[in-house]
Amino acid sequence: MSTYTAINLIARPAPGPIGAELFEIVQKPIPSAGPGQILVKQTHMSLDPAMVGWMNPDPESYIPPVALGDVMRSSGIAEVIESNHPDFSVGDRVMGMTGWTEYVVSTGEGLRKVQPGLDPEMVLSVFALPGLTATQGFFGFGNHKAGETIVVSGAAGSVGSIVGQLAKAEGLNVVGVAGSDEKCDWIVKDLGFDGAINYKTDDIDAKLTELAPKGVDIYFENTGGPIQHHVIEHMNAHGRAIVCGMISDYTAETPSAGPNWIPIIKKRITVQGFAMPDHFAQLPELVSKLTPYVMQGKIKYRAHVLNGLETAIDGLNMLLTGANNGKLIVKL
Repeated sequence: MSTYTAINLIARPAPGPIGAELFEIVQKPIPSAGPGQILVKQTHMSLDPAMVGWMNPDPESYIPPVALGDVMRSSGIAEVIESNHPDFSVGDRVMGMTGWTEYVVSTGEGLRKVQPGLDPEMVLSVFALPGLTATQGFFGFGNHKAGETIVVSGAAGSVGSIVGQLAKAEGLNVVGVAGSDEKCDWIVKDLGFDGAINYKTDDIDAKLTELAPKGVDIYFENTGGPIQHHVIEHMNAHGRAIVCGMISDYTAETPSAGPNWIPIIKKRITVQGFAMPDHFAQLPELVSKLTPYVMQGKIKYRAHVLNGLETAIDGLNMLLTGANNGKLIVKL
């Protein structure tokens, strides 16, 4: 009997790096599609910072945690290899929440067809969770005006890089915060950001004064950590802080202190946290909003590809340390 590989979550993460002991690699018989079902073979799997949060047992999170013993949750692209469903044919490519597994039996619920001929790395880098999150966050909560200044943390990441490019296309002054000179060079020279701050080596306050001389109107937060304190101090009255992620705190033993509330009060800053499951009903609208920017060549990306399902475990740590250069994808 032919088998396939899946990876189950069997323990909750402790502070620090993600360890292989949290997972169990299992072999299962390849199933068949039942009535009204399809069998898909995953070809490309997305690794996203949110996955670290999904591993934790927090009952108040925006999405239920992955249950111990279940296949680790993730999104990906797969090919239909068997179909008993009228809406799917063998050979169709689909994307959705596929998990850390080579094969999935599905009713088709939550799966979207991928247009033939599109590069799967582009699809996962732009039209999957990163691009949709960036589009919803920036257009849904930014209330931007041309000429304003936006600061994006995690600016070389999959979400931040698209936020910055959308903002630039809309006529904003865009400042990105990243963790290496190479990433800073990439977002300025290749993506068109107006300036970049290396939070590990630069004097952040001095760089904000230089790159945002009129103050900061929008802060798109992807990372958390000390950068948030500096940016809040430089924000203008009625500024908007959009809180998308806090990856620096996801595995920290003690979460970093948040910004001082006094400037938030004095400047009447709006702080908006959001999570994409609240907006899944809007996916067609978000895709339509993002597509023209992509078609006009205003959105660039780069993918960091790992090979083989089991590389996903170490891949999560790359997200935590910033060792990846581009959207992290596992090719199966």
